[in-house]
Amino acid sequence: MENEKGLLLVLSGPSGVGKGTVCSALRNRESNIVYSVSATTRAPRAGEVDGVNYFFKSREKFQQMIAQDQLLEWAEYVNNYYGTPREYVESQIEQGNDVILEIEVQGAMQVKEKFPHGVFIFLSPPSMEELKNRIVGRGTETDDSITNRMTVATEEIDMMEHYDYVVVNDEVELACDRIQAIVLAEHCKKERKIKQYRKLLKEVK
Repeated sequence: MENEKGLLLVLSGPSGVGKGTVCSALRNRESNIVYSVSATTRAPRAGEVDGVNYFFKSREKFQQMIAQDQLLEWAEYVNNYYGTPREYVESQIEQGNDVILEIEVQGAMQVKEKFPHGVFIFLSPPSMEELKNRIVGRGTETDDSITNRMTVATEEIDMMEHYDYVVVNDEVELACDRIQAIVLAEHCKKERKIKQYRKLLKEVK
């Protein structure tokens, strides 16, 4: 039987919910989950490697990628472009790897328009109070910033209905268990298996 294609896993949720921590823990568990590498126009920082940390592009090249629809999503932040190259994601999926894309809610909606058969997972806090505690616990935010982040978080949680699954991040290990269960279920969907088996049936006739 031919190799099964991988999945595009899109994980998003409000700031402070723990997306990065959950992604790191998940990749430590699953060897075939590949982290999506973003493209950017910002200069590499010390120790960063092209194609590992980011695909570093000139502004002209990035704009060309936008014009040629080579990005699943993109945004401009502090005078630099950031985006997800379609080619990298699709090549990893063709190789049978599951690709995880950790992204903000607005970016996830862009991806859904261009890659609707991805698996969209919303990572939610156990409560708004706990989310606020996590943001405050960073020790890097002003009172105004905390208020703004909580306002945005409320708006983002309202976007939950556009996702396929909701995973509560009460404990990182439990959140990873739930995401692994989702991935297993998605790989077992009949839509992913039926073409392969129909091809086998034709071969034995």
